[in-house]
Amino acid sequence: MEVADVSAALAPWQRRAFEHAVRTLDEGRLGHALLLCGPARLGKRAVAERLAAHLLGAHEARAAHLIEAGTHPDFHVVTLQPNREGTKLRSEIVIEQIRELSEKLSLTPQYGAAQVAIVDPADAINTAAANALLKTLEEPQPGRYLWLIASNPARLPATIRSRCQRLEFGLPPHPEALAWLQAQGHAAADAAEALDAARGHPGLADAWLRDGGMRLRGEVAADLDRLARGDIAPVETAQRWTSDDQADLRLRHAADLALARASGLTDPARMRKLARWFDEANRTRDLLRTTVRADLAVAELLLSWRGGAAPGPASANKGYR
Repeated sequence: MEVADVSAALAPWQRRAFEHAVRTLDEGRLGHALLLCGPARLGKRAVAERLAAHLLGAHEARAAHLIEAGTHPDFHVVTLQPNREGTKLRSEIVIEQIRELSEKLSLTPQYGAAQVAIVDPADAINTAAANALLKTLEEPQPGRYLWLIASNPARLPATIRSRCQRLEFGLPPHPEALAWLQAQGHAAADAAEALDAARGHPGLADAWLRDGGMRLRGEVAADLDRLARGDIAPVETAQRWTSDDQADLRLRHAADLALARASGLTDPARMRKLARWFDEANRTRDLLRTTVRADLAVAELLLSWRGGAAPGPASANKGYR
């Protein structure tokens, strides 16, 4: 379980969301259920944990220590658990987890008069768990706060969404995002390139700069260039692209790069081909989550790139760096 660091600095957009929530809470306008929603990697969890610390009295030394250690008896987090083999995380939050949470919330708070529960990612709960969660939402007890974190809130049943206040997270202004990235230690040019690649998403840009995502983007661009020239084969490239856990990110980069090329063209027919290929790339990303053989699906996509989607030599480098 991730634990709250109540001393860590919040990013400017996180600070604004936190201060809004605190005002709502302190004015008695914050209900028992809150849905924190918006793109992934914008810090929704950090804001929820900071808000929990505020509500549970993190200004007191002992409470602050317990929250940071993840052992505060009135602070509960439900998240994805390891599978039975312990090899990876499950893809769903299951009913047993929600039932256990409901039992904890039925107990008397051990410190103060409040309990806080965070469900993250709430949009990963399965149908049975959602039904159990709905029952908890329909029967709130005084001093119990249930906060749901979701990057795709539409995946939650409407009956759950309708019972929650919403705290929306949106992309910050570009200058603010760029300044924040540089404050994280990234060079100005690298920060600008990554922020552009991430379409203005600072959390995603930061992650790509730290974990090699931007380097991977460059490799994908080079592969697309070589495929267009016929220097490498689609089938072998597809096998390489799907040989590790980076296949989805490679396809995301490939789709974005194709879209960038389309924006730099003046030939309507070529633009339409690139737009169709962009859609195909995203459909292939969806196929990766099914039982379809990933290398075959990607090979078909790359064959269509070499077979006519790739721009001609005059624009071979535009939008790729």
